[in-house]
Amino acid sequence: MKKVTVLVALAMSMIDTAIVNAQSKQKSQNQYSLVYDGAINENKAGQVNIHPVSYELNANTISANVYTPANYDASKSYPAIVVAHPNGGVKEQTAGLYAQQLAEAGYITLVADASYQGASGGLPRHTDNPAFRTEDIRGMADFISTYKGFDKNRMGVLGICGGGGYTLKAAQSDKRLKAVATLSMFNSGEVRRNGFQNSQLNTIQERLQQASDARKEEVENGNILFSGVASVTDEEIAQTTTDLYREGLVYYYRTHKHPNSTFLYTTSSLLDLMTWDAAANMDLINQPLLMIAGSRADTKYMTDEAFPKAVNAKSKELFLVDGATHIETYWKPEYVSQIVDKLISFYQTNL
Repeated sequence: MKKVTVLVALAMSMIDTAIVNAQSKQKSQNQYSLVYDGAINENKAGQVNIHPVSYELNANTISANVYTPANYDASKSYPAIVVAHPNGGVKEQTAGLYAQQLAEAGYITLVADASYQGASGGLPRHTDNPAFRTEDIRGMADFISTYKGFDKNRMGVLGICGGGGYTLKAAQSDKRLKAVATLSMFNSGEVRRNGFQNSQLNTIQERLQQASDARKEEVENGNILFSGVASVTDEEIAQTTTDLYREGLVYYYRTHKHPNSTFLYTTSSLLDLMTWDAAANMDLINQPLLMIAGSRADTKYMTDEAFPKAVNAKSKELFLVDGATHIETYWKPEYVSQIVDKLISFYQTNL
């Protein structure tokens, strides 16, 4: 895997080239640029429909998709689910897949690109700030609460990967979220601080210094530094030892590539990420809680750490998808069907 910290001009040049190439291909495949199997390509009467929307949140324009159930009637009353996408992901990938399938079960669903990411506004691009990501979920709740046909007392939330960690945080304070579910939860703060599987405990102070230096560079010289992965070769993918990152590189850069999706994040984001933890204050969650993880996922330890701390949840369940890795829960049909069935049962019981 190629680890990079680059100046904005170089990073943007590489990204722009990839975007131009990928956009041409995407437009020929799906008019909504959806990249998951079974995606809607046109709205048809009597079926689940997709509605691209935008709204303002803290001076940023948020790009989102609303999915409405088959035979949707705005004069009727429907429960709604807001879906938070993974780190590096966008609304057209796995978050859209789950939003569409939940809409097929009768829910109005909303999935939005995070502020500073995807097709949403905000500078500098690729900022990954936990407070912003948590506010994005509240912003989705704001938007869907005014959507015609939504029953204001029946809003649930689903967070996937990093979106799962931010969902836990949003649910601690926002009680409009009546039923809380996470899938393959990724605790972004813990991983950026300690390293994946606690592999960087000895370099915490060094990396905090790098983040501080990056902030200084932004202020003094106007240069935005990036961390993460800008591009990757097949050989580098094959040499990646962890399932999460190896399979994630395949998903995001090969099989489910989208021009707005990237593994880059601003290095200065680490100032906020490394001092944040998704599993802190879990006792504030008093809503029903469902946490889902693959039994073979090398990220499962994060769900295992957070779940017991939800001591005040109205009800809680840890559901393991037998045989699944983290990334396989994003797309593999036999796992997705199990997960969707579990989510539907959970939301039907609690909304």
